[in-house]
Amino acid sequence: MDSEAVASSLSIGIKHHLSLQSNNASSSSSPRAPTKQSFFIGVAGGTASGKTTVCNLIISQLRDQRVVLVNQDSFYHSLNEEKLKSVHEYNFDHPESFDTELLLSCMEKLKLGQAVSIPNYDFKTHQSIEPARQVNPSDIIILEGILVLHDPRVRDLMNMKIFVDTDSDVRLSRRIQRDTVERGRNIQNVLEQYTKFVKPSFDEFILPSKKYADIIIPRGGDNDVAIDLIVQHIHTKLGQHDLCKIYPNLFLIFSTFQIRGMHTLIRDAQTTKHDFVFYSDRLIRLVVEHGLGHLPFQEQQIITPTGSIYSGVVFCKRLCGVSVIRSGESMENALRACCKGIKIGKILIHGEGNSGRQLIYEKLPKDISSRHVLFLDPVLSSGNSAIKAISLLLSKGVPESNIIFLNLIAAPEGIHAVLKRFPMLKLVTSEIDLSLNEDLRVIPGMGEFGDRYFGTDSNETGSGSSSSSSSKTPK
Repeated sequence: MDSEAVASSLSIGIKHHLSLQSNNASSSSSPRAPTKQSFFIGVAGGTASGKTTVCNLIISQLRDQRVVLVNQDSFYHSLNEEKLKSVHEYNFDHPESFDTELLLSCMEKLKLGQAVSIPNYDFKTHQSIEPARQVNPSDIIILEGILVLHDPRVRDLMNMKIFVDTDSDVRLSRRIQRDTVERGRNIQNVLEQYTKFVKPSFDEFILPSKKYADIIIPRGGDNDVAIDLIVQHIHTKLGQHDLCKIYPNLFLIFSTFQIRGMHTLIRDAQTTKHDFVFYSDRLIRLVVEHGLGHLPFQEQQIITPTGSIYSGVVFCKRLCGVSVIRSGESMENALRACCKGIKIGKILIHGEGNSGRQLIYEKLPKDISSRHVLFLDPVLSSGNSAIKAISLLLSKGVPESNIIFLNLIAAPEGIHAVLKRFPMLKLVTSEIDLSLNEDLRVIPGMGEFGDRYFGTDSNETGSGSSSSSSSKTPK
């Protein structure tokens, strides 16, 4: 009797699993049609911090992309007659001053490729006026406003979150100029409003949202270096985003500062073997946990020690791992830590030039055709070796939809090669790199993964991919 069981901690919510249930149950041999979604950027910061300037600079450098800019200010609640009488006592910098439900609805529709009607807010009358602004879906949506990072539901829609950090004195001087010239207010009212509402709201609501930003821009639009780096980063992320739109079975782990930090360490040519192994193991564990979340499951109710009923899930227990010798063996310990007693098979592929691949060795569970297979290889470059190994699994009777390919980094060329050939296979990775070089090595990459992990070649530090055999032929 097999003793495999997926670890009890669930890293992915029940809602996500429920959406996967129908996917796993599908018997269609053709890939599902991808849902096209826009790339969503949120830009927050204090009043007059330069958010709009930053957005316009970013847009000007994204000439080859369709971009739409939406201002949170458009979603201010219209003030009734009673509130208009005491408008100077109204806090326009409080979250409740915005119609967040309408904003959320519009952003969700835009991201899903649907046209929306955006309110046209008049700052002089404090009313939404006609005509509303008709906004069509675009490749990139930029939502700009003081509190766009405050509501977690809006944040969850974003692919990139930016906070513009500008000195408070500079922001105050800009606000005085803007409100007196553009919005017809006198200086005394502007200063009173700033002291009574703007600064307290900044400290209570806006500044705390800074911690959710992926990127913080000091000095706002004056920071040319930061803008250039952000545009480069957007181009990189757009490449990843486009791949996820093309291939619905490609799953990119959500990037956090922790994940980026670990990637920084394992990609650094100066990182010691000890640190390389330590941080690689941490990343591998995250990839394995994420991959396990894509297994089929059944709902189950259990009784807790308090006598209460808990509605949970039970995962498929018929699974095994298959690692590509040698670099794939680095992922076995993480899989064993998550799945007690799991069987792990091995495949050795030898490279013959840039495209030829020869099967040298395979040892797989005899009943592998009845199992879900977690295919382990930390780096996907050209995809040639992966295709050879996956083809072997299919020849053993493993359904294509039962294979989950787990790796740390993947090149776009490898993703295209594997998922075009095997559209029902699921591919889980922690980062998508830029491309392959002329030697078919991943750029920027992390060098020969197997050599660095097992400490067998201290001289191999260039950008590349893991090796499926001792020949170090790129995959």
